[in-house]
Amino acid sequence: MHLIKGILSLLWKLYIGLVFCVIAIVMYPFFLVVLIAPSLKKLSFKLFILWSWLMRIFCFYPIKKITETPLPDGPYIVVANHASYLDIFILYSILPKSPFVFLGKSEILKYPILRTYFKNLNIPVFRNDKTKAGQSYVTATKAIQEGWSLVIFPEGGIPDDNAPRMIPFKAGAFKLAKTLDIPILPLTYLDNYKLFSDPTNILGPARPGLSRICIHPLITREEVRAASIKEMSDHCFSIISEPIMKEHPELY
Repeated sequence: MHLIKGILSLLWKLYIGLVFCVIAIVMYPFFLVVLIAPSLKKLSFKLFILWSWLMRIFCFYPIKKITETPLPDGPYIVVANHASYLDIFILYSILPKSPFVFLGKSEILKYPILRTYFKNLNIPVFRNDKTKAGQSYVTATKAIQEGWSLVIFPEGGIPDDNAPRMIPFKAGAFKLAKTLDIPILPLTYLDNYKLFSDPTNILGPARPGLSRICIHPLITREEVRAASIKEMSDHCFSIISEPIMKEHPELY
């Protein structure tokens, strides 16, 4: 039975990969216009919202947003647990009124299709190159000044084991929040780990289904100023992990 489920999950991952590639190819000419004319960059966010909706529709991923308070205007830093590559593609349709760019590890640039979109419309972070890392910080600062929010997965990647258990946060997101003096918006993905697991886990879980996202209250600029980087990291970890702990106490 486990093998049968694994094979069905693999077929579903292949289907999602096909849908992703088709949408990427069809939409590329429209993104190309944005890349040629940087003044139209804000239009890229609307294109990503459309892409997000298409992925949700064709891959049968309805969304339930569990929102505790109304969202204020940005910019802010969005921090979330990273359970699946699905986290990235559905976020645009979760926060369609808050234009954002991702700060992500540069390793994603090794994928040909993703490289084109990510390098030009988001911010790769080169952790092992101090010069390029500094350039990423300058780019992030400029994005904030232009009204963009930043999205960072502070776990630094998708945890390898015991999904959906989270791993300790890296400090980068919280250093940026304090340095740039902006609020933080914590999010929790509750279901994506079982809807589309890491593709390198060949027979890992993948299926259509409901994706629930908890949008927690904004951590204000004043709260960010008052806390140390570690205190803010621990506070955000506690907020984001709490809904997961309630559903999976055996993991903690």
